[in-house]
Amino acid sequence: MKTAVSVPDDVFELAERLAKRERRSRSDVYTAALREYVAKRSPDEVTASLDRVAAAVVGHDAEPFVIAAARHTARSSEW
Repeated sequence: MKTAVSVPDDVFELAERLAKRERRSRSDVYTAALREYVAKRSPDEVTASLDRVAAAVVGHDAEPFVIAAARHTARSSEW
């Protein structure tokens, strides 16, 4: 969907530089930023996504998945 929004000049310039540096379109940069913003403020959707993943694992051998997830979480957490 095409839409028009106003952003401060400094934000626009930062987004332009990011798009050029990553060789992405301006639309792609703004879409990614908005997706991240919305996701951070929609914890129910994140929980629902994780529930779908967990449901897909049920019925399979879930133990390796749980162990791998716990290890990943432990390694990436600040103690």
